[in-house]
Amino acid sequence: MRRSEINTVLRQASAFIQGMGFHLPPFAFWSPEDWTSRGPEAWGIAANQLGWDITDFGSGAFSSSGLLLFTLRNGHPVNWETLEGKLYSEKIMVVRVDQVTPLHFHWNKTEDIINRGGGKLAIRVYPADEDDGLGTHDVAITSDGISRVVPAGDTILLEPGQSITMPTRVYHTFWATERDTLVGEVSMVNDDERDNRFYEPAARFPQIREDEPPLYLLVGDYHRYYHPSHRVGESA
Repeated sequence: MRRSEINTVLRQASAFIQGMGFHLPPFAFWSPEDWTSRGPEAWGIAANQLGWDITDFGSGAFSSSGLLLFTLRNGHPVNWETLEGKLYSEKIMVVRVDQVTPLHFHWNKTEDIINRGGGKLAIRVYPADEDDGLGTHDVAITSDGISRVVPAGDTILLEPGQSITMPTRVYHTFWATERDTLVGEVSMVNDDERDNRFYEPAARFPQIREDEPPLYLLVGDYHRYYHPSHRVGESA
């Protein structure tokens, strides 16, 4: 993706999120210069990959295969080994009409996907078989506390306010219908480096062509701009 395209997506998403009455934390709007001037007090944002995340999944066509996310809170995967610190994550996403997030599952993360407003969110589900392929047996799901069983490949429509709990090892793909949709995600600790299994090869993070300066940093940009003199808990 070109940086100019990413900047356009950020402007559009910021306006959409604000228009939906959802408010982001102040660091969402820090400039690259703000990040350069920050010290160890901001280390938790960078270390837990909070903030903007835009991907075209390597498709080169963000409008048809892509997703914008903002991670609001997240722990570290090691927290599940120690049972200390945050054991949860929360994201807000902007899903455009007919913009598809490719079929994938998570080995470790159970998540609630929530339609926060806008159009309808379509989610198609398949079980994973023992070889991580597409299974053919039914899928047990929970939607807003109501349990039911759906056939493999079924498409579930979530109206605004509705949600679905996505268990581990259940393939899912989703897109918005009728109108762009604000989507929430509440889950166990999120680990995008190791806990995404795409059915077909896909790049979780984009290759960026720098044709203009960043408007706001993506989580993948932090290492280039943020260099605290020392990290919290470490000696200088």
